[in-house]
Amino acid sequence: MMGKVMTMAQAIGRFVPDGCSVLMGAALESLIPFAAGHEIIRQRRRNLTLIGPISDILFDQLIGAGCASRVTAAWVGNVSAGLAHNYRRAAEANTPHRLDIEDHSNFTLSLALLAGGLGAPFIPTKTLLGTDLLPGSQSFQLSSEPDTGAPLVNVQAITPDVAILQVQRSDREGNAHCWGNLGVSEEGGLASRGVIIVAEEVVSREMILSDPNRVLLPSAKVVAVVHEPWGAHPSPVQGFYGRDHGFYEQYHLASRTSEGFEQWLKGWILDIEDRTGYLARLPKDRLNQLKPSQRRLAAPVDYGY
Repeated sequence: MMGKVMTMAQAIGRFVPDGCSVLMGAALESLIPFAAGHEIIRQRRRNLTLIGPISDILFDQLIGAGCASRVTAAWVGNVSAGLAHNYRRAAEANTPHRLDIEDHSNFTLSLALLAGGLGAPFIPTKTLLGTDLLPGSQSFQLSSEPDTGAPLVNVQAITPDVAILQVQRSDREGNAHCWGNLGVSEEGGLASRGVIIVAEEVVSREMILSDPNRVLLPSAKVVAVVHEPWGAHPSPVQGFYGRDHGFYEQYHLASRTSEGFEQWLKGWILDIEDRTGYLARLPKDRLNQLKPSQRRLAAPVDYGY
């Protein structure tokens, strides 16, 4: 049996089979595992259920490539540019195929993952009362408070087959440090049956243990560790690189038509063997422009006693 450290192709090939449910984009607009999503497309996975709060354009790419048959999300789009064109074509015209959509709010998706991680069947809330998300939904059930009879909404638990989480650094066993906006990374990882960690750096266990409160998840949840620098581009990774706004705009224009998206898909994913080839396609000096211009270190902590 191979260890946890493996290539992206190995991790996707082993732990993301056809028909599984996969959580990505758990940190909202940052730390989106684009390199993992692109490998899923290259391996031509089918009938996936995509789960995430705000996946930005990654879900749009997976939908356009024919990988997804269902989406459970709060929003699918292109944050800085507007619509997600493939998502809209699938929702409105079943192009390239039918797409089942289960709508959530950001808050209810976090509750659903929290319930999954706790092993609870649901978590009640009042936030959806009076909204149009309730009718016909499989994710929510109306209930009432036992003492007062006041209405509640039970948010059903979500337990993804696998979560793919981008982090700043990890050791070889999957003890990972993550900082900045975490979104529902912790809740999603705990709710999932297995976790693929994609790390900008693979570091020693001693470095991880030097700051134990920053460890994202128990390493027992982690099935694979992939060392993939720039694995979240064009989304940002705090402390490593910023958001590539121009890339999002270019994708938005290219994906306006199905033909334009197919050309983009071929050039940026299908005709490229791995992340190294993807990065080589970016304009000269683009990566240097995205690197932080100054360091902003947190204050040190003292774990002594």
